Amino acid sequence: MTIRLGKIQQIALVQHDVDRAVPFYRDGLGLPLQFAMAGMAFFDAGGVRLMLSKPSSPEVDHKNSILYFEVENCAAAHAALKARGVPFDDEPHLVGKTGTHELWMAFCRDPEGNLIAISESRPIS
Repeated sequence: MTIRLGKIQQIALVQHDVDRAVPFYRDGLGLPLQFAMAGMAFFDAGGVRLMLSKPSSPEVDHKNSILYFEVENCAAAHAALKARGVPFDDEPHLVGKTGTHELWMAFCRDPEGNLIAISESRPIS
């Protein structure tokens, strides 16, 4: 039997104060809140469920991986998110080039300091 993994169903992010994080993800980043229960909140991140929850044990109580959200226009998304009160560490900037695209990013942090990027893959003219 051949086993193949499907798309990522859910990503969990540790939040010590889930109630404080919900407005950031819902109102700041604009992710639709699917539901909340028992100290957890679930969002739709482009078809992948994002779960915010308190650490379930000491070994998972640490900063998380970086989330990279695809955007059509990094500068426009940066301006719109800043206008909603999302605090950015930097301005949109070129991080590299492939043979066909430029990769533009800007980084912000959620209320607990977890790093989040907006990322544009811009075709090279």
